[in-house]
Amino acid sequence: MKAAASELKTRASSAGALLRQWRDIRAKTQLDLSFDAGVSQKHISFVESGRSVPSRQMLLDLAQALDVPLRERNELLLAAGYAPSYSDPALDTPAMASINRALRRMLRQHEPFPAIVMDRHWNVLMTNEAAPGLFNCFIDMSARPAPRNLLHLMFDPDGMRPFIANWPQTARGLLARVHREAVGHVVDLTTKALLEELSQYPGVKPEWRAPSASDAMPMIPLSFVKDGVRLDYFSMITTVGTPQTVTAEELRLECMFPANDATESEHGRFMRAHAR
Repeated sequence: MKAAASELKTRASSAGALLRQWRDIRAKTQLDLSFDAGVSQKHISFVESGRSVPSRQMLLDLAQALDVPLRERNELLLAAGYAPSYSDPALDTPAMASINRALRRMLRQHEPFPAIVMDRHWNVLMTNEAAPGLFNCFIDMSARPAPRNLLHLMFDPDGMRPFIANWPQTARGLLARVHREAVGHVVDLTTKALLEELSQYPGVKPEWRAPSASDAMPMIPLSFVKDGVRLDYFSMITTVGTPQTVTAEELRLECMFPANDATESEHGRFMRAHAR
């Protein structure tokens, strides 16, 4: 009996601490959350202090009101002693078949310009032919370890960095994007580790870690230069609407478009001239 009571207390304390953490992140008072979730403020106080274990449904309602990402909702449920609600299937499994087909269709349709499917942490999952085709014009992509990470590719002096015309501006803009496009607008532990790795590259300034208002540009200019030719691109991002699995919520399709007429006309010629 004592062991069961102790376990229950531990579950209540863990779930309450996580819930309080998310309420702080969303800058909501207990009263705000009470109105949004339809749960009494007193009950929320009891949950956060570990004096009460919320029901599974109440926990999901509170997580919904706090816009907690699906992966972190599973962590909340596990902390309270419940099974996760949201699956995390691989992209090539039957459960993800419809989304997989849609992504492949979009990748094909974006040729001859690069398009890349990434996970939450900027790891490359799928590309069209143009993406490695363009990067291979500058470096040997086969020498890059898998899984490839787009941010490391842009920050690494042995990657695309030497060919980026405005690298400091681009790098700072990319770091700002990491914060702005984080799932649930929260930088999770894995993303924090990624940011720390990026900060170790030479020339990355500490002040770039904190996004500023000036970083909120309408688009990230990404300009590559080789043999006197300059190619300017910008990106547009597609995500899955109303995702119901962790995988679906964390997928991002990034399509690169020519930023001007010169790049539009030069892109194909450059790819053919530098094809490996």
